[in-house]
Amino acid sequence: MSGQDWLDKDFYAVLGVSKDASAQEIKKAYRTKARKYHPDRHPDDPKAEETFKEIGEAYSVLNDPEQREQYDAIRAMGSGGARFSAGQGGPGGAGFEDIFSSMFGGGAGAPRGGGFPGGGGGANPDIDDLLKMFGGQGGGFGGGGPAGFQPAPAKGQDISARTRLPFRDAALGTEVRLTVDGKAVTVRIPAGVHDGQRIRLRGKGRPGPGGAPAGDLLLTLDVDEHPVWSVDGANLRITVPVSFDEAVLGTTLSVPLLDGGTVSVKIPAGTPSGRTLRVRGKGLVTKKTTGDLHVTVEVAVPTHVEGAARKAVEDLRDALADEDPRAGLAAAAAG
Repeated sequence: MSGQDWLDKDFYAVLGVSKDASAQEIKKAYRTKARKYHPDRHPDDPKAEETFKEIGEAYSVLNDPEQREQYDAIRAMGSGGARFSAGQGGPGGAGFEDIFSSMFGGGAGAPRGGGFPGGGGGANPDIDDLLKMFGGQGGGFGGGGPAGFQPAPAKGQDISARTRLPFRDAALGTEVRLTVDGKAVTVRIPAGVHDGQRIRLRGKGRPGPGGAPAGDLLLTLDVDEHPVWSVDGANLRITVPVSFDEAVLGTTLSVPLLDGGTVSVKIPAGTPSGRTLRVRGKGLVTKKTTGDLHVTVEVAVPTHVEGAARKAVEDLRDALADEDPRAGLAAAAAG
């Protein structure tokens, strides 16, 4: 993506966050938006698909501290935020455009925008050209000043690709082999990636001209859902059915783990359906952290109760006749 693209797009608006949003706020906004506009929820809806791509593009930039800093600088420069005061002009001296105008032959009295290379008289400079002058894309000033200006060759073009991963591969990490631009590329997928995430593989894009560095490969990941497991950051979630007597009297369950093992989880007596118990350190193991396992208890209600079992339930009902599970509900609803 070029600097001009960054100048034209408000990634903060795409995600619906403020410019000073924290990394956690950006991640939360991305997950909400990506879930809302995911193509699986909007089949055959080109507009939703385009919005989903814009959300992924915005997150890939704002989630990378280095790219976010560059993006903010470009946007500030494009909105007039990058201004300089120097020389005899003092606070009211030459602005950003004036400096470039004088550097490229416009002279002190030349109108703003005149004399920029490649722009013709009165044309504004392309934002990518300005970035290269100040070191962007490998460019910079040589010889200590404008007279020695020799921009380095621009790096190769970035390319985009998508791949689909089974849930377990995304959670535990894997290695995939892709064909991109007619070339075979082996990609190491780190543990804990999520649906819609885009990872940058530096140097895997198109070759740069004149021996310049190659561009990057921007790989978007589509992760399949799992019938049992789900993830929340580095935490794993699983719902485990228990019988009525286990919930009432308490028990110890053997709960499966994603890696094939099991862990014992104690269910306290009187555990209601829907309660979530946490097992520390049994979630995803990533480079940055180790998550927890969240076990949600779901009381299983038998669909057919006959004979002695039915009599036992009726006896329990009679024994608990004074218990009202809906006590206070009407008052709370009216409050």
